[in-house]
Amino acid sequence: MKHYSLLFLALIFILSACSTIPEDHARVFSVKGKYEDVWDDVKSALIDRGLVINNVAHISKMLDRTGKDLGYKKRVYLNARALEFCSASVSRKTMEADPSNIVYCPYIISVYETTREPGKIYVAYRHVTPTGSAESRKALKALGELVGGIVKDGVGQ
Repeated sequence: MKHYSLLFLALIFILSACSTIPEDHARVFSVKGKYEDVWDDVKSALIDRGLVINNVAHISKMLDRTGKDLGYKKRVYLNARALEFCSASVSRKTMEADPSNIVYCPYIISVYETTREPGKIYVAYRHVTPTGSAESRKALKALGELVGGIVKDGVGQ
């Protein structure tokens, strides 16, 4: 019986650790301006690197549309979209180094303007923490630099 209690406590610890979002889970930049201008700047920074946009997620439109059906009245965003893309060479290196690095692909950059701060445009992406083998850490560092570089170019930093 004592062993089951220890196993149960260990399971609770593991589950709580897995469901916790680290404080540094995202990198967020903000600029004053027009949403469409910042959106276009981020898209240009991505395309200038020879990358292709796989998908555009229209997040604010989806929330507005589904919110009505679900009974939500509060608008979160004035505008919010996410660019989904990939880099064949960076993805290849990250996944050859560790097949579980597939979780980082596709890469996503979000551009949004909240209802609370009109005219302040946020550009964000998932922070990649280099982990695993030396080869994996190197590849993930390159991935973080790629996405971070696109965002910084997009916001003029």
